[in-house]
Amino acid sequence: MRDFLVVGGGVIGMMTTLQLADAGHRVTLVERGECGKEASWAGGGIVSPLYPWRYSMPISQLSRWSEGFYPELSLRLLEETGIDPEYRQKGLLYLRVDDEGRALDWAREVGKPLERVGADFLYAKEPQAAPGFASGLWMPTLGSIRNPRLAQALRARLSAMSRVELREGVAVERLVIERGRVSGVASREERFNAECVIVCGGAWAGQLLETAGVSVPVRPVKGQMILFKAPLGLVERVVLMDGRYVIPRNDGRILAGSTLEDTGYDKSLTAEARESLHDSALRIIPALSDCSVERHWAGLRPGSPDGIPFIGAVPSIDGLHINAGHYRNGLVLAPASTRLLVDQLLGRTPIVDSEPYRLSV
Repeated sequence: MRDFLVVGGGVIGMMTTLQLADAGHRVTLVERGECGKEASWAGGGIVSPLYPWRYSMPISQLSRWSEGFYPELSLRLLEETGIDPEYRQKGLLYLRVDDEGRALDWAREVGKPLERVGADFLYAKEPQAAPGFASGLWMPTLGSIRNPRLAQALRARLSAMSRVELREGVAVERLVIERGRVSGVASREERFNAECVIVCGGAWAGQLLETAGVSVPVRPVKGQMILFKAPLGLVERVVLMDGRYVIPRNDGRILAGSTLEDTGYDKSLTAEARESLHDSALRIIPALSDCSVERHWAGLRPGSPDGIPFIGAVPSIDGLHINAGHYRNGLVLAPASTRLLVDQLLGRTPIVDSEPYRLSV
């Protein structure tokens, strides 16, 4: 029997598995498809909430703890797997921020570098940004990561670890509960036993917990994105305007996103969303009108009340834990939220107070 069983192979599940294995534990990770191919693959890879001053303290605490984690993780994974997650720290330019005063007050309060910059600075940083702006906000510490590469690297690292059993293509149908304690999970074909089960199923976490009579308000929220094939250097850093953004990659490609759609588990693509994303991208970077759209895709975010994830033990069922409900900030919060849960699992002093993330049933 394994020490831990993790259900869900996104970034949350893989980072949890990595930390437990690093601590010397035997872990089975079960994923219904291929690890890292759902929301972790579909997002943009910005490692900060889009407008961090608009979020509550529980999200801000996890975000601030996570901020410096990705450079070290990227270097580790590159060394161990040869796959470069392409962490870039080139800052973020905000255009047309309605609550600029609130943003600057927040930055002073938390000690975050954020400043109002003039047109000369703005266009020196991004010459192709939409013309006509007299000022903007500049956050120099913001980074982004190429999330599909991050997922590939995490999967490769876990596959090479002797303490990890990675099982993909296994659709878990129910939790196995015996005398008030979880003893494993079951698919249609087989059963997996473990001393402790951790549900990291993203938008599907609520469905699985319902099999144990536990109701968790996590729902799917669709997001569509497009990818431009652009010349190298057209855009060098993340640019955000009116809630939409463009994100450059090391090979010149530029992501534009994203939509927010309450359509259940439907991941179908729509022409309306593609057109809306295309128009938003061109309003931010007009030169993208000369670039072709290479891809268009959708993913399902795990929506939760106020975007605050559920992290910790599931009441009334011994050995069962959850880490889900990160909404738009799964990648942003993953380092801190997984560390917080692993601290609880291993009896360590938690990095932040765990109470705001506790599941009440």
